Amino acid sequence: MKFLSIQEAIKKAKGDVLVRGWIYRERKSNKFMFLVLRDSSNIIQCILEKSNVSNKIWEAAKKLLIESSVEITGEIKKERRAPMGYEIKIKGLKVVNYAEKYPITKDQSTEFLADNRHLWIRSRKMISVLKIRSTIFGAIHEFFRKKNYYEFHSPIIIPGGAEEGPTLFEIKYFDQKMYLTQTWQLYAEAAMFALEKIYTIAPSFRAEKSKTSRHLTEYWHAEVEVAWFNLFELLDLAEGLIKYVLTKVLKENKEDLKILGRDIKKLQPSLNKKFPKITYTEALRLLKEKKKINIKWGKDLRTIEEEKLMELFDTPVFVTHYPKEAMAFYKPRDPNNPEIAVCFDMLGPEGHGEIMGGSERDMDLNELIATLKKKGEKIEDYGYYLDTRKYGSIPHAGFGMGVERLVKWICNLENIKDAIGFPRTMARSNP
Repeated sequence: MKFLSIQEAIKKAKGDVLVRGWIYRERKSNKFMFLVLRDSSNIIQCILEKSNVSNKIWEAAKKLLIESSVEITGEIKKERRAPMGYEIKIKGLKVVNYAEKYPITKDQSTEFLADNRHLWIRSRKMISVLKIRSTIFGAIHEFFRKKNYYEFHSPIIIPGGAEEGPTLFEIKYFDQKMYLTQTWQLYAEAAMFALEKIYTIAPSFRAEKSKTSRHLTEYWHAEVEVAWFNLFELLDLAEGLIKYVLTKVLKENKEDLKILGRDIKKLQPSLNKKFPKITYTEALRLLKEKKKINIKWGKDLRTIEEEKLMELFDTPVFVTHYPKEAMAFYKPRDPNNPEIAVCFDMLGPEGHGEIMGGSERDMDLNELIATLKKKGEKIEDYGYYLDTRKYGSIPHAGFGMGVERLVKWICNLENIKDAIGFPRTMARSNP
């Protein structure tokens, strides 16, 4: 008989099946044992009746603890009282490996679960998050491939950064000082002149000394760079991406969202409505008028202020045209107002904060040099980047999205550390 996944066995619904996996729950009496079996596809209750199997099988089963691995042969049938509505009546059981007493119980601290992440990753919650995460990665690739974008890979080890210097991870590279990348952008802009429409999903690293529920020091970055695009074409692309990913998750991971307790109704507006576009200045006005929060123009929005703003919306929102002085050097001034940059952040609903950020790219070589000098950067560190502006520079734009932040919003997770298998933060580098 061929092995079936638990989900395949449930789909078969009747007859003999052969399944394998790990003991998720177990309850034993003198005449019966109820074993809930887990594999990557689902869980199913299996009932072992002493009078129905050999003494050897019964004695072997008595020693089974949670996370023991087994192979089970039996008859599957509907059983409304069982966890998934189906039950396997065991005819044969083979123990692959007896587990020791499992250290994780229901009442464990967050720190304990973090220390035992290699085991906690087996929980139904984490399995569902990782399945949704896998769908999201696949959907991002699919979205851009369908639009004929090329996947481009940039270096992980770089000579300098595109964002703030203090958040760069410094490493020793033979006899040189090098850094771990925060973004592919500077290399992507060079590659854009060759391939025009490019994207990537790759690790990025930020040495942010932050212990918030929104920050990781190692995360996965979905980034895009497009020739000939302006800001509003970029916003349309970004919105299309989010809607495409959401559609895929709602189609393929309904059961996983249910396991996580995610209210799917709260995701529907993001599929059905256009994402609002407001300027930074309009965001400040809304906060003042609707939330009685007065922010001086030019100051960045803090987490609490973003949360208050997003209480006014039930979909992601594009906040555009931030003050130029607070922006990265490559974000150009608005030709109609030099005080603001042609850029955006996408803020997620339900208090999930920034998901994505992007901009048009400055084409003006002299402006780029002046901005770098003003920010105290060494011009020679950006030689190759500035060189691209000397040979056929064109309008172009791009954005970057922290994939874990998207996972956090779609799954409605309290902490971004649960959006990745093994999180890296200021306070945690192990396991």
